[in-house]
Amino acid sequence: MKLELAEWSSKILVGLPNIDAQHRQLFDLAATFTSDGDQIRVMKSLAMLTEYVKVHLREEEQMMAACNYPGLEAHRELHTEFRRMLFTLLENAKRMTLDEIADEVKYLINGWFYNHIMVADFDYVPSVKSASAAALATTEPRPAG
Repeated sequence: MKLELAEWSSKILVGLPNIDAQHRQLFDLAATFTSDGDQIRVMKSLAMLTEYVKVHLREEEQMMAACNYPGLEAHRELHTEFRRMLFTLLENAKRMTLDEIADEVKYLINGWFYNHIMVADFDYVPSVKSASAAALATTEPRPAG
């Protein structure tokens, strides 16, 4: 499947500050992958990106579970697919040129992940916001009277 590559932009802000900050960080990390540099730096950056993705996906899944998002299992499957692609890249990177690694990271973040945000992430946001609003409504102190 051919994906259009896109840069981070306000168009992909989902309206959940923590998630938006994590998404931005992933795009910023992906932007550090260029052909200039050495193999060790690139491999360290790739390992850092992989770790950050794990944290982000875990937090996102916990948030969806907390609000009983009905599409959680399907969303988890998408995350599993992304983890698999990232793991495969990490395994293959030892035999790839720096340009190939940069291209693959760009595909994963600026292509697949961007699309994932635009479709799958925007889908869960109403559930999270609704659950947050309901939780606030039940915890607000009632006026004495």
